[in-house]
Amino acid sequence: MPRKTSTHIIAQREALIKQSANNYADMFRRRVAATPDKVAFTYPSYKEPEEWNSITWEQTKADVDVLAAGLLSLGLQWEERVGLASSTRMDWVLMDLAIACAGAATTTIYPTTRADDESYILENSNCAFLVAEDALQVAKVQGNKKLDKQLRRIIVIDDDREDSSDPRVLNMTQLRQLGRVYLAEHPTLVDETIAAITPDMLSTLIYTSGTTGRPKGVELLHSCWTYEGVAVKAFDIVFPEDSLYLWLPLAHVFGRDLVSAQIEVGFEAIVDGRVNRLMQGVGETRPTVLVGVPRIFEKVRAAVITMYPKTGIKGRMSHWAFAIGARSRPYRVAGKKMPPYLAARFKVADTLVFSKLREKLGGRMRLMVSGSAKLSQQVQEWLYSAGLVLVEGFGLTETSAIATINHPSKLKFGSIGHPLDGIEAMTADDGELLIRGPIVMRGYHGMPEENEKTLTDGWLHTGDIAEIDEDGDIFITDRKKDLMKTSNGKYIAPQVVENVIMANTPYAAQAVVLGEGQKHAAALIVMDIDALESWGRHHGLRNASYAELTQRPEIYASVTRFIQRANRRLEHWERVRKFVILDRELSLEQDELTPSLKVRRSVVMNHFAPLIKQMYADDSQVPFIDDVDEDDDDVAALAEPAMA
Repeated sequence: MPRKTSTHIIAQREALIKQSANNYADMFRRRVAATPDKVAFTYPSYKEPEEWNSITWEQTKADVDVLAAGLLSLGLQWEERVGLASSTRMDWVLMDLAIACAGAATTTIYPTTRADDESYILENSNCAFLVAEDALQVAKVQGNKKLDKQLRRIIVIDDDREDSSDPRVLNMTQLRQLGRVYLAEHPTLVDETIAAITPDMLSTLIYTSGTTGRPKGVELLHSCWTYEGVAVKAFDIVFPEDSLYLWLPLAHVFGRDLVSAQIEVGFEAIVDGRVNRLMQGVGETRPTVLVGVPRIFEKVRAAVITMYPKTGIKGRMSHWAFAIGARSRPYRVAGKKMPPYLAARFKVADTLVFSKLREKLGGRMRLMVSGSAKLSQQVQEWLYSAGLVLVEGFGLTETSAIATINHPSKLKFGSIGHPLDGIEAMTADDGELLIRGPIVMRGYHGMPEENEKTLTDGWLHTGDIAEIDEDGDIFITDRKKDLMKTSNGKYIAPQVVENVIMANTPYAAQAVVLGEGQKHAAALIVMDIDALESWGRHHGLRNASYAELTQRPEIYASVTRFIQRANRRLEHWERVRKFVILDRELSLEQDELTPSLKVRRSVVMNHFAPLIKQMYADDSQVPFIDDVDEDDDDVAALAEPAMA
């Protein structure tokens, strides 16, 4: 597979490496020096009514230096691992920066990780310290004989412990006190530590949650983050005057990478990981950039679709506005003037409908970026109709997150765009996407055999099937291992079908498509609990449980119509012919979801094997879904009444 790197890419890469900082901590210090008085972070008070606090880059540095000195005073050594088990919050960012400035490496841990999985991560990465969000996180590691010996110190962020007998545990206030004293005694120590960190030293260990088997520790060097920063900056997609709403899990590479981009570019980050308060927080802080996973943008679309009933002036107006928006898309994407009659109608649609949607997103939203999973082109086009630019990026933990992105000025719906400058991408003979460049991991921690399978001549095998068009735009079609073959010999990419179902079924939270060795595709549907309970209240079923509501015939009838609509967007062999609605949500506790909330398909199929077997049985009571003969309408779902 050896392939010669083009001189153009080499030149790009060398130029960016020359511009980049020596290490992640140095990148942070350079940002502070460049814009000391600019607001760096805004974060919530966690009180009602919510108050928002802001700190400058200089104020951030002062606190980080104290925390780093505190860690050094406790004996933290070069490249020693510090586990960080916390939700997305300002303290996460501060501690991660402090760990970097102390010359150590962060091992990220989701706060939802089960105790046995967390023990595995801490032991496998050989963490010496642990930063725990609260007493619950501390309790996960206490009483484990191996960890009791291995973890020299545990630092708790929210100190709500009832038992303070463990001498290893101290809180953030105590760490800061130690740091101030140590910094006074050794005023140049943090500076000297940062200056001694080399680009090839370990910065972060992120364990891929994985849909099968034990997680693998991805080793990301300081050079991975510094290159990501300068490459994103060179892409000219975010700017110093932007304001990013940072809600993604910082334990996940996607969230963590955004901090690197922020530090290099210099924009403000609004840090609040409370997903249940996402839209409210966006409305209060009015960001210009929102980065998320596809489900967030699907929920935005679903909220608008279900806002108005089929009849009534508001429903008709919304339907009309999105139809006008759809007609305007080709002109706006191409940067051409719309015909006068269309321009006038679009202006009315924007005033009456689209502006109100944008106002719910704070009124200043300039750019939205989707990643972590395949985005539905239908959702992307629908939001663009309303004047909201949503682009898709691509990356893995193994590529330090962002490897490619679709630039708004060259928008191509359904594409993940082009690689960042200096990054190479190509497809193998079997269609697998391969990535090479400074953002690629050093390897999996302690797994030489996996490294040999995944890395070839510097090329990372992503596991994703892709196509690259004549313009160099990349399109992901599915995961290599997820392709299913029906008994008719047809291949189905379940992710594609699931995306279409989710885009057309506004009340669904998840869809798991099946079909390996079967005559046709089928699906397990999980309903959105909030939407379902809201429907129950409006239909006099206030006291009905979630399980009872999922099995109501009205719900099945409504979902059937949505799936019929989705089927019109699929090839005939991809169409879902049967489905069942599960009477419970998929759960982390039962290992059906990864910590990043991806579905573990094999686990789900095993747990619901009897239900799946019955659905495919010849005498199954699950009705077969026929095709519907309707005119395809880009905004047809807007005409659907609430649920039934």
